[in-house]
Amino acid sequence: MTLTGRLARFVIETPAAAIPEDVFAGARDAVTDTMGVALAGTLEQGSELAERWVRELSAGPQATVWGHDLGTSPAEAAFANGIFAHALDFDDSLPSLRGHPSATMVPAALAAGEVAQATGEAVLAAYALGLEVAGKLGAAIGHGHYLRGWHTTATIGTLASTAVAARLWGLDAAGLARAWGIAASQVAGLIRNFGTMVKPFHAGHAARGAVLSAWMARHGFTADTAIFDGEDSFFATYGGADGAPLALLLEQLGSPWEMREPGIYVKRWPCCYCNHRPVGGLLELIARHDIRPEEVTAVAIGFLPGSDTALVSHDPRTGLEGKFSIEYAAAATLLDRRLTLETFTDAMVQRPAARELMAKVRRYRIESEKVYSGVVGYTDVAVETARGRYETRVDRAPGSPAWPMTPSDRAEKFMDCAGRVLGEPGARRLFELARKCGTLPDIRQLLRATVPGGEGAAAGHPPQTAARSAT
Repeated sequence: MTLTGRLARFVIETPAAAIPEDVFAGARDAVTDTMGVALAGTLEQGSELAERWVRELSAGPQATVWGHDLGTSPAEAAFANGIFAHALDFDDSLPSLRGHPSATMVPAALAAGEVAQATGEAVLAAYALGLEVAGKLGAAIGHGHYLRGWHTTATIGTLASTAVAARLWGLDAAGLARAWGIAASQVAGLIRNFGTMVKPFHAGHAARGAVLSAWMARHGFTADTAIFDGEDSFFATYGGADGAPLALLLEQLGSPWEMREPGIYVKRWPCCYCNHRPVGGLLELIARHDIRPEEVTAVAIGFLPGSDTALVSHDPRTGLEGKFSIEYAAAATLLDRRLTLETFTDAMVQRPAARELMAKVRRYRIESEKVYSGVVGYTDVAVETARGRYETRVDRAPGSPAWPMTPSDRAEKFMDCAGRVLGEPGARRLFELARKCGTLPDIRQLLRATVPGGEGAAAGHPPQTAARSAT
């Protein structure tokens, strides 16, 4: 059997009962967090354009566009919802993927699951299995893929999300292998576009491509069925020299589960994860030494090779550019002692006080023969003041299993995000439904709760009975 076939069988044939409870819990948490940040993301300009696009394309209500009383085809719903999920750069990360898993997989899972009237358990199982695909293919593609300018969220995300949609639509392993062949010819996404609306477009495009690939394969569209094998394979074409052998990685499917190791990293702040370690270090130094912005004379931040690749903006002028700039993230942290959704607006980036502090921030390279990512390794942070020099080494990522957000932190983040669209009662209802997602007999109940106004019959579906209690 081909490696592609083996991986396909794992995704399709692994029963939900074989997935550990903590992996299910992690999948539930990922769905909850992603929907919260996506609802806040619906208010971004790029998201408004995505919503307009799917509204114009809509031939009939099928799947829900989150935060809107609007239904469209599952592929276009996944496209818009994927853009929503990544619009704020507030969604989760997976180190082995070197990217954002949930911004592509959750929109694909909920669009495919909604039209299939899948149970919540089926959706969470598909997500957990898709995360295995994301992590293993991410390790197989290697750091070289990302360092050459490919956005792994978009490329590997397309393939992982295809597995999710195929599972929910009942494809067999041969069907998923065809779907991967179709999806592999759609992977795209350039780091060069970070700091623009195209970065969240990557996530939406990946989710749409995944749903489209599964649909085409389901209806008999042909493709290469061993796209991960041999010459001219996906890895031979896109992979880095440091990629791990796929055959070896397949032996590790579910052992350990990606949800357990390395685990999903949940963002505390709505900006690129490469900023988070230095921001966490700065906040600790500020709290420990009561550093005031007016006394700062210089800030030095040391990055290991590859760990600041995504921070493409050294002199940002817009809120989007600010999300990919340690110069601005550090300045805003020193000025405000926190980072919020409001931090990353054009006006905040253009503040004279912020621009003055940005000029004092210097990044430098920490020499190493290894290559790292924004959530792996360590970052050195030093702040010079008139009172002296304060420094720290940050060797864990905020929001990681080593430095986790508390359940209260996560609930507060969700309510702040979702409440901007649904109001406090609507956000609370959606949060409660998401928390017991695995017990829902029909995932459409969760999707309806994303529509402002509460009980509205989103996507043309009639109201449904209340959820069962979580066990």
